[in-house]
Amino acid sequence: MMQKITLFIKKSLPFLITLFLWRLSVYFWNPGGILALIPIFYWTFVRPVNWFVLFGLIFCFLIDYRCDLPLFWTCLFCLFYAVNGFQSYIDIQNTDNNGLNAFMVFSGIGILLLIFSGLTWNNFINNIWLFVWLNILYLPITSTDKWIKS
Repeated sequence: MMQKITLFIKKSLPFLITLFLWRLSVYFWNPGGILALIPIFYWTFVRPVNWFVLFGLIFCFLIDYRCDLPLFWTCLFCLFYAVNGFQSYIDIQNTDNNGLNAFMVFSGIGILLLIFSGLTWNNFINNIWLFVWLNILYLPITSTDKWIKS
């Protein structure tokens, strides 16, 4: 019985964490549930899980909906998924720090585009804060995968 519960937790963890982080939307700390991009990126590119690409695509759309960004993160996710499928130079699954550098590129390109979409001082500060906050929380959130599997 305990093995079945453990197996269920291992299989459902990526989906539950993504749902929890998207639902936990707070203006300053998690605007629009954007912290859900961390598990979406991790379990799509670094440690792929079956059916998670479709789930991640839906949640990117939901993040866009909450942030009033018409398909911004969804298109960026699809673009990175296509580039990851065609490239053979960088193996994201075997990188250090759970693919933190690849996530920094993903979130950095998105945040940079958001900064230049409306050049105001407030927008600049908010997006820089969001970039730093996403990358600080990347390792603790992704290390739960290793903790649960052990």
